[in-house]
Amino acid sequence: MSEHYDAIVLGAGGAGLMCAAVAGQRGRRVLVIDHADAPGKKILISGGGRCNFTNVHTAADRYLSANPHFAKSALSRYTPADFIALVQRHGIAFHEKTLGQLFCDGSARQIVAMLLAECAKGRVDIALGEAIIAVDHADARYRVKFGRRTASAPALVIATGGPSIPKMGATGFAYDLARQFGMKVVEPRPALVPFTLGGEDVLFRDLSGVSAEVVARCGKAAFREAALFTHKGLSGPAILQVSSYWRHGQPIGIDFLPAHESGWLLAAKRERPRATLRSVLSALLPDRLAETLSDRLALTGDLASQTDKALAAAGQRLSAWTFHPNGTEGFAKAEVTLGGISTADLSSQTMESRRNPGLFAIGEAVDVTGWLGGYNFQWAWASGVAAGQAL
Repeated sequence: MSEHYDAIVLGAGGAGLMCAAVAGQRGRRVLVIDHADAPGKKILISGGGRCNFTNVHTAADRYLSANPHFAKSALSRYTPADFIALVQRHGIAFHEKTLGQLFCDGSARQIVAMLLAECAKGRVDIALGEAIIAVDHADARYRVKFGRRTASAPALVIATGGPSIPKMGATGFAYDLARQFGMKVVEPRPALVPFTLGGEDVLFRDLSGVSAEVVARCGKAAFREAALFTHKGLSGPAILQVSSYWRHGQPIGIDFLPAHESGWLLAAKRERPRATLRSVLSALLPDRLAETLSDRLALTGDLASQTDKALAAAGQRLSAWTFHPNGTEGFAKAEVTLGGISTADLSSQTMESRRNPGLFAIGEAVDVTGWLGGYNFQWAWASGVAAGQAL
């Protein structure tokens, strides 16, 4: 016996719950299905457990997609201010950390509780711990078999995310389902992910735990934030940001002294001629990093004994130190997924499939990936609202 609904949402993450709440409060009878035993699992681990739930600087140019214009419509119609207003209505205290990132003062559990309360307001049914066995479409209805139940609806929303963080139960299910209905999928790749280092760069692994504020570059993309050396390679916010732009074989450039203009070492030579390069760097960078960099630059003796040409070259290298990652730590450590269900197959207004009436895709399942710092949550909210208003 099939249960009848107006819409079925697959996935009880941020995008799915937001979509269900909006549709439910519009009078639609909505069912949310998730194989996880609890809703919003990725929300709970985000932001160190405090959920970096949006970024006040959200704009479409801070998202990567095969179609860079696709996200504009949804993001302009549901803004960070809209989500902040929702958070405030639920009495959740929050603060801005850096670069427009907003976090709960308390716990990420407050955001999940808020989304569930909004779903309850819309009388949304939520089925958790239920594996989806089959999905098909006939007679203008989508049928979903899950556990021992079957439900059908004229609308189906794919909100199951991407394969990043598989230990949380993430899979490529969204892509399999999209392909089943003839939709294209842009190659999924790990994003916001640490790099691994090999070859000559291996010695930097000895700096595991050392961090510094840098400018990290990959191609035309550049981010000024912290970089962290790990026992496998490079991580930290600046590195995670450029990882989204990286392709295998590309070099990564690091400016270890972004506050210093070219020629600063020549000025240091005039001011402190008896200082060594290592002592100068130790005043600006963590000791272990200063030691490693000065060893690699191999300028022995004090600054007075160095030629201006050698010091200029050292300064230039410190501002554009090149690393050659041999890979990343993959989906296991990726915060999000690049690629996904092609935006060419979706309406930017409603997130509905152009070739399958009633079929929608939202959130991380779609080929829209934001920068680090709350941008991906804002996409989840905005795309979820766009679909929820169209159901």
